[in-house]
Amino acid sequence: MPTPRSTLGTIGEEIARRRLEAIGYVWIESNWFCQSGEIDLVMRNGDEITFVEVKTRRGDAAGRAEESVSVSKGRKLLASGSWYLQQHQALGDPIWRVDLVAITLSRDGAVARFNHIVNAVVSS
Repeated sequence: MPTPRSTLGTIGEEIARRRLEAIGYVWIESNWFCQSGEIDLVMRNGDEITFVEVKTRRGDAAGRAEESVSVSKGRKLLASGSWYLQQHQALGDPIWRVDLVAITLSRDGAVARFNHIVNAVVSS
């Protein structure tokens, strides 16, 4: 049975996917798991593979969605991207990146804020 948190996450991922597709991204898959973690959305943007981390909040009481990706989570996302490409060698050796989509919903469920940060997670 889905929890309220997982339901909110699913809603956010659907919103992110639709908005990214509207600007030309092509969906490949959702919720891909490996030993490093999960990739919410795998998309193609031109010649690049984009791994999208989606963070969804109802208001800012717990902080802005943009602030919720820790250094540790960033490392896991980069490792997961590498795992994905190792497991999907038919994609070749593409340029890839990790984007963040931060969504804040209003009380009625409408999108109050949508922030797409391109190349949000980089190795240090």
